[in-house]
Amino acid sequence: MTQSPIDYRSTDITEIDLIRPLWDQLNTYHTVNARAFRDVYTNWTFSDRKDNFKKVAAAGHLRIDLAFYPVSGRYVGYCVSSFSQERGGEIESIFVEESCRLQGIGTALLTRALAWIDLNNPVRVRVSVADGNEDSFAFYQRFGFHPRMTVLERI
Repeated sequence: MTQSPIDYRSTDITEIDLIRPLWDQLNTYHTVNARAFRDVYTNWTFSDRKDNFKKVAAAGHLRIDLAFYPVSGRYVGYCVSSFSQERGGEIESIFVEESCRLQGIGTALLTRALAWIDLNNPVRVRVSVADGNEDSFAFYQRFGFHPRMTVLERI
């Protein structure tokens, strides 16, 4: 895709359905790349994830940053971030369509989300990376994220 300007905007849980096509692509990516927990992604629906986002929003604050590509008239990326009552920030979910990667969209989305989290004076900021997606570590390390611990879960 030849890149023209991307329009960025932020919203809240009321527009969560806008990310569904992109979230479906992310879930497919995780399904393909998961080594041990493929069934989790195979059985996970957007409705399940949406319910989780609603719980997160109810317990604190949730923000959705969107990347809109005017030429095609569709969203090509998103970042869902949250801030809890315990002052913890989290990147809940981030995705950019494959055809739009390496054009700065993910960087812009994550930068916007982290700026919002930082305004809230967090005591910690986290991002969880799914098994099979370790290639994303380099991206997150550019923003100061580093592996702190590895959580092993029994199937």
